[in-house]
Amino acid sequence: MPLILEKLRSAGFDIRFTYHAGAILLKDFPKAIRELEALFLDIAIPIEELIRGGGGEAQVTQRLRRALHGQGWKKGVFNVEKKINERTTFAQSHEVDHVKHYEKGTIALEIEWNNKDPFFDRDLENFGRLHADGAISVGGIITRGASLQDGLGTAIRKYAVASEIASFNDLKRFNIDPTRRQKQMVEKIAQADERSFAEAWARAFMSDKFGAATTHWSKLETRLDRGVGSPCPLVAIGIPLSCVTGIPNAKNSK
Repeated sequence: MPLILEKLRSAGFDIRFTYHAGAILLKDFPKAIRELEALFLDIAIPIEELIRGGGGEAQVTQRLRRALHGQGWKKGVFNVEKKINERTTFAQSHEVDHVKHYEKGTIALEIEWNNKDPFFDRDLENFGRLHADGAISVGGIITRGASLQDGLGTAIRKYAVASEIASFNDLKRFNIDPTRRQKQMVEKIAQADERSFAEAWARAFMSDKFGAATTHWSKLETRLDRGVGSPCPLVAIGIPLSCVTGIPNAKNSK
């Protein structure tokens, strides 16, 4: 059997299937494979988007959502109701951000770019219920890949130094207004390690915004290893560091 989503694997993406999801995609959803490969191979995430402040949904998540919407992956609501004779014994509604219907079935996707990691449990358990009820054939989660999580701190530090971020006032250029707690964290790191302001801020920012307790590849793999979401066939896609552009001294820097 050929490797599924091999183009993404070759580009550094983390890919994992559970419960024969790869075989199901290969046999019944070859069009979805082509669409997902084309879509994700075309993704470029400016590093400034990873640090720029602002309310609401992150720019990166908005970028991914727009790309999926453009390929017909729309928000879906599944209303499940069970009856005995005329009496409703169970009713529940499930909302999934990206759903696409194909001739052989339905695929549902969620993006978990930077939430608290229990959101993985919510999504996977939701997919498990929808699959058990016959609503979806495959569920999928898109998150930060291992190389992105491991290399993001260094990338942010390089960008902060190159951008000459030397004070809290300089952060206003990026619409960042640190809280008192965050300022204290930066000052503590700078004093303890004798780091420049840019390096201390980058370390504090990475820990505070993209820390270990947020949604990223290793946290997702832990859930998959435990069987969360079973028996729904699942595909997990981790976006690599190579998709981030504008990193000083990086090959993909623009």
